[in-house]
Amino acid sequence: MKVLLINGSPNLNGCVNRALKEMINVFENEGVETELIDLGNKDIQGCIACGYCHTHGSCAFNDLVNEVAEKFKCADGLVVGSPVYYSSPNGTLISFLDRLFYSASFEKRMKVGAAVVSCRRGGNTATFDVLNKYFTISEMPIASSSYWNMVHGFTAEDVEKDLEGLQTMRNLANNMIFLMRGIKLAKEKYGLPLKEKRVSTSFPDGKN
Repeated sequence: MKVLLINGSPNLNGCVNRALKEMINVFENEGVETELIDLGNKDIQGCIACGYCHTHGSCAFNDLVNEVAEKFKCADGLVVGSPVYYSSPNGTLISFLDRLFYSASFEKRMKVGAAVVSCRRGGNTATFDVLNKYFTISEMPIASSSYWNMVHGFTAEDVEKDLEGLQTMRNLANNMIFLMRGIKLAKEKYGLPLKEKRVSTSFPDGKN
């Protein structure tokens, strides 16, 4: 099994990295392959709604988004970590996730997702909510933990003192492993759940 971890912080060795490393230790001890991708310090173009991905199955901007999409396709789980910027995820990460989830044509259904948030003081739950929306619209089960998936601190050294936060990361990793294993067994025995053909609700003439 494999988990892809995204570090959305421009501070590559900061608080988010420390939280993700706590999870990576658990994954590796349980024989789960991991790959950590740092993108917070990259120049990521936002979506321009060009429609290229509808006909090509990938984004028109052939950058880290398309590269990670290939890795995501083969992964059983995805962890997305972000610092809090004005009670929201890092803008670079938002641009990345918008394009990744919209342009990637493969089935994300039943891959396990987990959001991890780091903040000095506030805005963590709002950021957590934004990240989870990418999973829920993609039919990805969300891994939870013994508290909301967050750590507190201004530096990685501060996070070392957040014993509850680090414990939350370890519990999150173990719960994620359990879900991935359970889903794998269920898929082998039962297959994926029935999925109806998509119905889109719109009211172009105001009468429907």
